[in-house]
Amino acid sequence: MHKRVVITGIGGICGLGTNAPAIWNEMRAGRSAIGQIDNPLLHDLKVKVGCEIKAMPDHGIGHKQTVSMDRFSLLAAIAAREAMQQAGLTSDEATTYRMGTVVGVGVCGWEAIEENYRAILIDGKNRAGIFTVPKVMPSAAAGQVSMVLGLRGPVFGVTSACSSSNHAFASAVDQIRLGRADVMVAGGTDAPLVWGILKGWEALRVLAPDTCRPFSADRQGLSLGEGAGMAVLETYEHAMARGADILAEIAGAGLSADASDIVAPTVEGPTAAMRACLADAGLNPEDVDYLNAHGTGTKANDQIETAAIKRVFGDHAYKLSVSSTKSMHAHCLGASGGLEMIACVMAIREGIVPPTANFRQADPDCDLDVTPNVARERKVRAAISNGFAFGGTNAVVAFKSV
Repeated sequence: MHKRVVITGIGGICGLGTNAPAIWNEMRAGRSAIGQIDNPLLHDLKVKVGCEIKAMPDHGIGHKQTVSMDRFSLLAAIAAREAMQQAGLTSDEATTYRMGTVVGVGVCGWEAIEENYRAILIDGKNRAGIFTVPKVMPSAAAGQVSMVLGLRGPVFGVTSACSSSNHAFASAVDQIRLGRADVMVAGGTDAPLVWGILKGWEALRVLAPDTCRPFSADRQGLSLGEGAGMAVLETYEHAMARGADILAEIAGAGLSADASDIVAPTVEGPTAAMRACLADAGLNPEDVDYLNAHGTGTKANDQIETAAIKRVFGDHAYKLSVSSTKSMHAHCLGASGGLEMIACVMAIREGIVPPTANFRQADPDCDLDVTPNVARERKVRAAISNGFAFGGTNAVVAFKSV
């Protein structure tokens, strides 16, 4: 019998807002934050469209710590601290070794990498910055979150491209179910709006020239964004014993690999992950009311995901409310699942399904109810969040009401 794992705090930051309530308000309103990127260093790009955080909040993390942080780590720390504050938790001598964090990341500290390339190759400096290595390592975000919050239990990073957040949630649940921790802070972060990363994505020819239109017949690709989404997870018993406000339950997770192609998705891999998630959660297909789709806005992804959903849910696929919130916060790579967790939790809490924004034209190959443009009131008993990544790594997480 699995230990029940619940969510007692959420935090987030992205182009939609600098905290979880602000992000949810924009999602619920169907407002997209995708637009022209203002960064003057992004020269010589064919596409300068994305979803950036226009101004950082007054986060209160001291300079002594931020000087050793890349942007992706700072975003994770901001979101994690918000989640802990909502959960009403702090670490102390008695609890610090029973509290940990797992943070997913897709592309690690590229801001620091580019700063050093520029300094050495263009400005002619003879050495890199002293904090370059601790800034760029993929596990830096997890380490920085642990230091900001005083977490001395299991602390590590995971990286699986666009599935990183969902792998982090699954890993954190495992730590709790295995008895290694009572509380885990989990989610994902990424800050990919730097020149080298955008040039790489530009070369793939999958970036939309205007905005992200998932499932719309006239979609032209994805948009990249930056951000972080984090949640506080704990056992149901631990939360009840301290009188916590339980937001939702993480009912289960399903993981799979396509083992097929480094970039082209298959139907079979996502199908296997969704089925494994439902089995782990003890849910029947008809128990799920909302599905937050991976929904990148590329021709191949949206068609293949639609086909996979039909295989898993059968006739119920046409009764599901489906949406892609990437239409509003863009594809934040390793952070996407963390932001989409906020959408799932709040859909359960408020009975509102956030829409797929920017939708203009029905696609016969994507014929599910994708909640076009306008949020919908609906009782959401259970929601699942899909994460499918380059490399064929798939991770799906199920949330349900308590």
